[in-house]
Amino acid sequence: MKQGISIGLAALLVGSAGGFLVGKAGNSADEEAMAKENSEVLLVREKKSVSGESRRPQVDSVAAAMREPSQLARVQSLMDLYAGMDAAQLEAAAGELDSLPMGERIMASMLLFSQWGEVDPQGALDYTKTMGFGGMFAKPTVLRSWASVDPVNAAKYFAENPNDFATMGGRGGPGGDNGAGVIAREWAKLDSQGALEWAQSLDGRDKSSALVSVLGEMAVKDPAEAASVAAGLEGDDRNRAYSEIAQQWALADYSSAESWINTLSGEEKQDAMAAAIGVLAKTDPTTAAGKVASLSEGREKERAIRDVASSWAREAPAEAAEWVVAQDSGADGMRSVMATWAGQDSAAALSFLESQPAGEMRDSATQAYLWTDRSMPPAQSLNLAEAITDERDRSRAVGMTASRWMREDESAARAYVEQTTAISDEVKERILSGDGGDRGRGRGR
Repeated sequence: MKQGISIGLAALLVGSAGGFLVGKAGNSADEEAMAKENSEVLLVREKKSVSGESRRPQVDSVAAAMREPSQLARVQSLMDLYAGMDAAQLEAAAGELDSLPMGERIMASMLLFSQWGEVDPQGALDYTKTMGFGGMFAKPTVLRSWASVDPVNAAKYFAENPNDFATMGGRGGPGGDNGAGVIAREWAKLDSQGALEWAQSLDGRDKSSALVSVLGEMAVKDPAEAASVAAGLEGDDRNRAYSEIAQQWALADYSSAESWINTLSGEEKQDAMAAAIGVLAKTDPTTAAGKVASLSEGREKERAIRDVASSWAREAPAEAAEWVVAQDSGADGMRSVMATWAGQDSAAALSFLESQPAGEMRDSATQAYLWTDRSMPPAQSLNLAEAITDERDRSRAVGMTASRWMREDESAARAYVEQTTAISDEVKERILSGDGGDRGRGRGR
């Protein structure tokens, strides 16, 4: 496979495909699932390409690629197709994207703009300006691709055309990089010292984002050196850098990362430890659970509880749920557990939920259960939803369930909506008019 298709593209899709959906056609659950599926397909395909597994003969059109019998084969065919195109051909292919179904459009557009960003980055960036709102999500792909092979000129263009990247916000990719962060992260993979010098020449938010990105990449190879450089930063920049370094260090050697973190103090120590625990939780959630006790109450402890609960629930949801209940700030963690558990064993998850006392923990469990398990009869689901103590969350859960019932048995649902006191008259009106009563999601979502 030609290296013009960036090897990090699959990771980029995880961070930006959802945003592209918002830009092009809304953000439904089905579309988000399709985006996630496409990103996972790319990860698998990249592994197979690197291992040298055989591939099908190259196709000569996007339509032919999409007719491949395997999703993996479609991804590989698109990669090969775009890798053989020049700038003019890529522009013509970009004009055909809107004719594709949404899931295929996401996959094809990320592959296309990744290649175009290396062949003719300025032309690709100019084209994104013609795409309307969706262009802001293609733009980081182009910039990342350009920086992956020519960071010096990508940085020069960035400096000369700051308004081109003003709408990128925090959607540059993994880590929430802005334009400077995107360039710095790619530059650091090629030349960490050069990237660091460039980052230090910037000002304001660009400087902060670039420094954190560079140090995060440096930490992959030499976390101790990255930590030494980060110590020279100040305030939030140092805090964010330490968290990035903690994650990378914990991936390589959790014990060494923990030893370094214990030399820190205050908020910096809390944030870095929470980041490291989140990494440990992916491979050893029970050990990570024991580490959570070292954190003070607050946002970072809640984050660590959620990370541990999410990973542990995949292996032992009942044990994870019991652990979360014992935490003082585990409502978000309970959401993660219940969403997984309800998918694995809805009866056991429901039994646990119903055994819990009224309060925030049960409210979180109920919301997650109702969002995940749609097989329960609506009347029974509504009994659960009506028991939610928080008025706003109760209204959302009841509205969502009643709207589903309207699609299954309109007369029964109407009778319920008209007499219930669990939702406001405004929500009732939306449900009865067919506009839906489940706008938004519960807290923490």
